[in-house]
Amino acid sequence: MALVIRMRQQGANSRQRFRVVITDIRSPRDGKYIEKLGWYNPFGAEGKNYQLDLPRIQFWIDQGAQVSDRVKSLVKRLAPEVVQQMTAKKVAKTEKARVKKATKKKETKKAVKA
Repeated sequence: MALVIRMRQQGANSRQRFRVVITDIRSPRDGKYIEKLGWYNPFGAEGKNYQLDLPRIQFWIDQGAQVSDRVKSLVKRLAPEVVQQMTAKKVAKTEKARVKKATKKKETKKAVKA
């Protein structure tokens, strides 16, 4: 099951509020979710218009959940180190895959020569 941390719309269309939730990637935007991780109110006072449970967000990211762009920008405001860790893990993962691919290619060339 692929998981994503994203926003779930609440309230009227003219006065929207959002919940930050962890959900299955296939579920609809306002559908069933696994856990509420925070909220965001774009009409609230600046600085008090969102609240996030950072330890739980970090837990779900460590479990392999993807983060939507909007939620990533909210997390970046409150805790930029979480986004930096996400980026570092992604870079390390792609680097590891690149090295593995290059090693496999070298082994294949050696096998062909022998």
